Amino acid sequence: MAQHGLLSRLSAEAKRQIEANDLLISPMVLLEFQYLYDRKRIGVEPIPLYTYLNATFGVDLCSFPFPAIATEALSIGWTTDPFDRIIVAHAKASHDSPLITADTEIRRNYSRAVW
Repeated sequence: MAQHGLLSRLSAEAKRQIEANDLLISPMVLLEFQYLYDRKRIGVEPIPLYTYLNATFGVDLCSFPFPAIATEALSIGWTTDPFDRIIVAHAKASHDSPLITADTEIRRNYSRAVW
């Protein structure tokens, strides 16, 4: 299902963050998975993909309160992409949590983002 080869593309810092922290994804990531699936950019539906990530890597959904995330998202002006805005706001609101992402725009604008 997932490409384990992507793990080899992670930086040493990203691997360190993965080892040092609980692996959580924003529920917004599931919605983005659906968006990508609908547009044929990924070949697996969101729930089976999440189930695989959970079973294989212990990834869970983060339950941080959405009102705090939405409030934080109001301060993010470098993008109008709703997925990026909420995902970064989620990490920021949740104690400036590290964010593992291949997205270069996010990495340019969120200092805790690594790949």
